[in-house]
Parts: sequence; structure tokens; C-alpha cells
Amino acid sequence: MFSCHRSKLPPIPPEVVTESTVNDTDDPAIWVNAKNPAQSIVFGTDKETNGAIYAFDLNGKIIGDKTIRNIKRPNNVDIEYGFQLNDSTTTDILVFTERERKQIRLFSVPDMKALDGGGFPVFQDATATGHDLPMGISLYKSPKDSTVYAIVGRKSGPQTDYIHQYALRSDSVGVKAQLVRTFGTFSGQKEIEAIAVDDALGWVYYADEGVCIRKYYAEPSMGNSEVSCFGGEYFLEDIEGIAIATYNNGKGHIIVSNQQKGEFNIFSRESNEFLKAVNLSTMETDGCEVVTVPLNDTFSSGLFVAMNDEKNFYFYDLKKVLPDCLTNADCETR
Repeated sequence: MFSCHRSKLPPIPPEVVTESTVNDTDDPAIWVNAKNPAQSIVFGTDKETNGAIYAFDLNGKIIGDKTIRNIKRPNNVDIEYGFQLNDSTTTDILVFTERERKQIRLFSVPDMKALDGGGFPVFQDATATGHDLPMGISLYKSPKDSTVYAIVGRKSGPQTDYIHQYALRSDSVGVKAQLVRTFGTFSGQKEIEAIAVDDALGWVYYADEGVCIRKYYAEPSMGNSEVSCFGGEYFLEDIEGIAIATYNNGKGHIIVSNQQKGEFNIFSRESNEFLKAVNLSTMETDGCEVVTVPLNDTFSSGLFVAMNDEKNFYFYDLKKVLPDCLTNADCETR
């Protein structure tokens, strides 16, 4: 349903609208095929008890043999590259929260093999309070030692230590998830869902939906103090999905869904100052994701994906979303 507060900015249509899921789309992740970018995959959660992680090709068609089904309310999903399975093997990985089973799941990409023995329980210390239902998730690969961490939020929680950070480690027995850190302020208003990590610069951002975008160090050794709380004045109601457009020189943008207004607010990756808003014609967007490398002729400047409240996802060539920064070279010369 359209709100009376809908954006008055000119709508920008997507290049591709995906095939529909069964229930309720929520959050996307993009896996870039390094050998053949045109064969990259967009994954998206279908958030219900009979849920799934859908896999889509760049034409928005469902890839049946890459789709993970029979998931109990998958919420958010993320991708990381080069996870060390053993001394000689690395794999790209996909992780997502499975709320009704109170766990996170881990699969290899693109072969879609489970690496988690059925799942890693999370928030086990909060069962008595009911604050143990995972929701948001993002992966961080440390530039210091290549450790991959899952940074996990929950449906409800305390006003401190709302976020748990788990190290994903592999040995001869298999992969384990070890809790290494709890951090993160919560206002007590609404909830926290969207989490995004800037691997290269070492920041984790999450949306305290009714207040601001909170910023912390992603590296556990850097401490748990909040770095900033920004952007809240630019949102109508809920601050939702967060995507980070990164470039090799440290420049880039943070793109955040202004859900009820039907816009996306764009902030500087470097300073976190507000730059502009765009209307991408989606309705009630929760999750979003972005990559800044060319994939094919349609997405020659990179790909931005946004959830749309009609059981689908919208795909945009990145130059439509970030018209002032079309390519890596353009960003490096700004």
C-alpha cells in the first residue's frame, strides 16, 4: 500500500524485476563470479516458516539447483570470499539467520554445500529472556589475519550488548562458530535488523530503526565503544537496509533504505555525511545490497539490489543509483 508520505522524487525504474518468491522477500546478497561475472548470483531471503534462500541469475530468473529450501524463517543473508576450509582449500561462503531455529547457517558458494552440520546456535545466554531470535547478519573478514566473523543481531534485546560477534573457524573436524564479542547499544525503540560491514575500512554499521545508523569497529581488538550515531534526521520512520558501495581507494557510499518514504538515502563512506536521496520505485524496502564491479552489459557499472514488497527484488545498474560515481576510475579521480 502506498503511503501519503511516498517520495516526490522522480522514480527510477529497475533494469530487472525478479521472479516472485512464495512468501515474503526480505534481504539480498550478491555473489560475484570472479571467473565469469555474467554468471554472478543474487541470493534473497523468503521470510516465512516454509522459507528459502532463493538464487537468481542476472535476468532475475530463479536458479532452482542453487536455491536452499525448507528454512524456518530465514531473515538476513550475506556473502564473504575466500574462507579458509583447510590448509589448501578456500571457498566463498553464504551465511543467513534462521530465526525459528535460533541459529545461523553457513553454505559454500557456488556449490551450495552446508558447512555447519545443520546450524550454529546463537544468543544461547538469552533464552530465559526471549532475546534469542536471530535476525540481522553480516560477515567481516579481518584484514589483520583473514579471520571471518559473523556479526549477528536479534529480533529483540537489551539496551547494551545487542550484537554478538562469532568467529567462524575450520579444522579437521569441521567449521565452528565461537562467540568472541558482545557489543552494541539499542535505543529500546522499534528494533535492529540491518547490519553491514566495511571490511577494508574496518567498520560495522547497523540500523537502530527509530533513531540512527550506529557505527562501531568491526575488529574485536579495537574495543566496543560506539564511534558515531548518525543520519536519523533524514528518515521518515524506519531506517532499514544498509549497503556499502566500496572502491579500492577508500571512497564510496553508504546506501540506506528510508522504508516508509520509498527512498534510499546516500551517505559518504568516508565522512558519513548525507549526500542525497533517490527514489528507486520500490515499496517498503527492507534489505539492499551493492557491488561496484561490472557484471555484464546490463550492469556495466555494478549492481544494486533492493527488496520490493511484492515478493520480489529489483536490480539496478549502479550508475542509476550513484550517477556521480559511475566507475572505479571516476571515484578515484573525485
